[in-house]
Amino acid sequence: MLRLVMKFGGTSVANLDRIRNAAERVRLEVAKGYDVIVIVSAMSGKTNEMVGWVNETAQMYDAREYDAVVSSGENVTAGLMALTLQEMNIPARSWQGWQVPVKTTNAHANARIEEIPSANLDAKFSAGMRVAVVAGFQGISEEGRITTLGRGGSDTTAVAFAAAFEAERCDIYTDVDGVYTTDPRISDKARKLEKIAFEEMLELASLGAKVLQTRSVELAMRFNVRLRVLSSFEEPSDTAGTLVCAEEEIMESNVVAGVAYSRDEAKMTLISVADRPGIAAAIFGPLSEAGVNVDMIVQNISEDGRTDMTFSCPTDQVLRAEKAMQTAKDAGHVNYHDLVADEAVAKVSVVGIGMRSHAGVAAQMFQALHAEGINIKVITTSEIKISVLIERKYMELAVQTLHDAFELEKAA
Repeated sequence: MLRLVMKFGGTSVANLDRIRNAAERVRLEVAKGYDVIVIVSAMSGKTNEMVGWVNETAQMYDAREYDAVVSSGENVTAGLMALTLQEMNIPARSWQGWQVPVKTTNAHANARIEEIPSANLDAKFSAGMRVAVVAGFQGISEEGRITTLGRGGSDTTAVAFAAAFEAERCDIYTDVDGVYTTDPRISDKARKLEKIAFEEMLELASLGAKVLQTRSVELAMRFNVRLRVLSSFEEPSDTAGTLVCAEEEIMESNVVAGVAYSRDEAKMTLISVADRPGIAAAIFGPLSEAGVNVDMIVQNISEDGRTDMTFSCPTDQVLRAEKAMQTAKDAGHVNYHDLVADEAVAKVSVVGIGMRSHAGVAAQMFQALHAEGINIKVITTSEIKISVLIERKYMELAVQTLHDAFELEKAA
């Protein structure tokens, strides 16, 4: 029997009417002959509400009890979805993570899936079950405690089930109708993509596009799970949404697939650092230990044995970074004159697998920004990505400019 995984996000199951709408989409797939595994998130806003309850109850909370609380929202949705499907005369039942079981690491609040044995669900499918409704975002540790996978973890749950059960496809239902060349709220020329390669989607997700969780795309690429991103609020169609797939499935594509941005970036510069072997490790080791997510790194040319080291990180991690550097300086591990933080910057990136075989993309990008008087503070590149830090006030202009420069409104 063919298997299909369907994942419904919080906005898609926000109330009983939306759960009925999602269940109708499941019914259509069952009618096509699929055995369906449905992964559900908590109703929109419920997880935030429960996180608030935990923080109000105990600021220094036990992470195991945190997981026990915040995972409960998905259990409610799974039960309601199963009941709704049963009312449609579809053999369905709900499954919590521990019942499957979804085996994870012991890292509470940020666990990783290690294994999903198929025996339990396979037995029920063989006995006549047509839909397994699984609570997303959760699993069980070796110690037998409930774990959660981090925010957005239901996407990862869905991809992991698609891989474990060799599903034909994993459909991710959300409040957007696919993956766009850029944010439609910034550029009215943004175009919905029919297909996008795993690598492109991974870069866009990591650079700020919030359509899919980064870990879910990594997992899909690793196990070659075809993902389809589509809206719960559009008419059902076999051609709806955007297919995230292997590069080989895409016949023709633009050199640049999309423009991504991240508004909440900070540029931090250590001034007059000793230029010696091991200095980078002495700087970025403490930052890593402090949980600072460093992205772009630039080192100036050394003069008289001293240099400046610049890196970017999220704005909400600036204080953490400053404390880590001060601690390293006080301990004598790093010596620098000053640490300057600029929190008024944004990161804008162009992404595309076509950049591997086309020269001149960087020149075209920089020329387009120059024509609009936008100064570039930091540049980093990879095989399929070019990112720049610019003043935040120019972010939307930069996105629009680059979208126009690469004519992304036009299909290949």
